[in-house]
Amino acid sequence: MLPGCARGRHDGLRFLSLAWQEESVRANKALVAEWNAAHPQSRVSYVQGSWTSVHDQLLTSFEGGEAPDVIHDASDDLADFAYGGYLTDLTALRSERLRRAIPAHGWDTATFGGRVYGVPFLQEPRMVMANRRLLAAAGVRLPTVAKPWSWPEFAAVASRLTRGDAYGVAWPLKEPVSATLNLSLSTGGRLFHRGPDGKVTIGYGPADHTVPRTIHDQVVREGSAARSTLGMSGADTLPGFFGGRYAMVPLGFAYRQQIVQQAPKDFDWVVLPAPAGPGGDLRQGVSPQTLSIAQDCRRKEEAMAFVDFLVRPENQVRLARGDWLLPTATAALAHPALHTGRYGWATGTALAAHLRPAPAQAVRGYPEWKDKVATPAFQEYYSGAIDAADLRHRLVSDGNRVLARYQR
Repeated sequence: MLPGCARGRHDGLRFLSLAWQEESVRANKALVAEWNAAHPQSRVSYVQGSWTSVHDQLLTSFEGGEAPDVIHDASDDLADFAYGGYLTDLTALRSERLRRAIPAHGWDTATFGGRVYGVPFLQEPRMVMANRRLLAAAGVRLPTVAKPWSWPEFAAVASRLTRGDAYGVAWPLKEPVSATLNLSLSTGGRLFHRGPDGKVTIGYGPADHTVPRTIHDQVVREGSAARSTLGMSGADTLPGFFGGRYAMVPLGFAYRQQIVQQAPKDFDWVVLPAPAGPGGDLRQGVSPQTLSIAQDCRRKEEAMAFVDFLVRPENQVRLARGDWLLPTATAALAHPALHTGRYGWATGTALAAHLRPAPAQAVRGYPEWKDKVATPAFQEYYSGAIDAADLRHRLVSDGNRVLARYQR
């Protein structure tokens, strides 16, 4: 059970952190220590949480009146908590400096019903990790943010790199929904449509289908993507990537740390931007990590001051480097450490301007739709068990029945 917020002033503030990598945990704890040294009357206790169980733990703690004061989470997990009245509206609590520090599209990721319920501070684009030696041997042009691959060009490159028992690409799609929806922004995919009455319905058109069709065809028709990786996590594909079985693997930006730590010393790899849609559209959806304040917290101004401290540009850079992610603040993104060519930092930073709120960001009922409808539907489509018409029917017909229950 998560430690409580509704306590006397002498207990101080409780900060639930979901940092898990050693560098990230160290950075978070160091910042808490620095805050406590400078603010002895507003001390903060560090509470370690876990990404795998945070939603259920938070729901239990909210309903039991035992929520931590400051909550580290992700923006796509906030909607039900925000609409349920469990989180503090931060709109007026934010300082003007903080409001201006993060672009409007960043704030949109944590805005529900016109109110801000979280401070977005770290974000993760999806990149293509590639074996530079294999691409060079095939004479493949390396894409850049200025001149990316299109989705058809990416498909052609994957086919070109497929030889013998080696595949051009591995799609680790154990959790296929967010990857599919977020990458589909580049082709104009929306999927979720909000009507004049404020209610959301699902519509699946050609723009939504470009990315799913590309993945399906690579696996089922062209054989350029390994079918065996569809049920894998990103980490599961790394041994095959290191061994030359897969020339490319689309992964989140943070996976660079695991590659650095685990790859053979002579492994030559490169970080490439994800494919672009028509006109070189590099938009992709993200669900940034956020900092929120529990509605039951009795010391909201002090909690907000601590959040403001954590997301100062110089501190965001420390947290971003610890997590191998990108900060959201404009000034933080300009830091020289994030513009080095080493480990692909500069490529990821150059994509920051193209990141937008994930399509399902403010959709009530999204977790149930994702788990019960979209995940099995995409998994079956990618494996060839169902066709495009079946996929569309399940996403739309079954999906709209789920969403309707949350919007009565």
